Amino acid sequence: MKLHYPNGRKYNPIAPIADNKTKKPLKKHSYGNRGMTLEEDLNVTNHFYLESGKAVIHKKPTPVQIVQVDYPKRSAAVIKEAYFKQASTTDYNGVYHGKYVDFEAKETKSSASFPLNNFHEHQINHLRLVEKQGGICFVIIRFSSSDEIFFLEAEKLFHFWERMINGGRKSITKEELATCGHPISLGFKPRIDYIKVIDYLYSFS
Repeated sequence: MKLHYPNGRKYNPIAPIADNKTKKPLKKHSYGNRGMTLEEDLNVTNHFYLESGKAVIHKKPTPVQIVQVDYPKRSAAVIKEAYFKQASTTDYNGVYHGKYVDFEAKETKSSASFPLNNFHEHQINHLRLVEKQGGICFVIIRFSSSDEIFFLEAEKLFHFWERMINGGRKSITKEELATCGHPISLGFKPRIDYIKVIDYLYSFS
């Protein structure tokens, strides 16, 4: 399916960057639902928060204008071409403890660093505006080869983004994420307990 941005530019999804080093085998966990994507894990997590009355956070729908559809069968339709009606901002938003929450979720196959080109400038600008208004904004980054997950506050993401803009490193190393961010261990209920990090940072309890 062809997708285009509002300006007509063809949409090319950013594929996770593979690492050339020999990868370690994935860790085995004792709970079910293994092999889920980051989006699936977060959707399950948010459903748990909603059902338990903890928070109301949802994945934002992306408005798409369909321009070409084929009907190979009478009972089936295949979308051949579509356009994003507007540039996407971030993946998730909602409310927790009376505070607006807004965050982006990304994952990479690289085992050593996270490429900053996985973010778009308009997403960074959106997070800056949210932070300026006093919202809780951050990113969740997963290294899929090792199932390591980090919560990184938007303010710290801006530092790495500016470093890149000024000619510096174009990625965030795993060591930097471990130092500046907050690791999140995979669980069962909730699957990715990022609210626990928010509680710690904002002294919610």
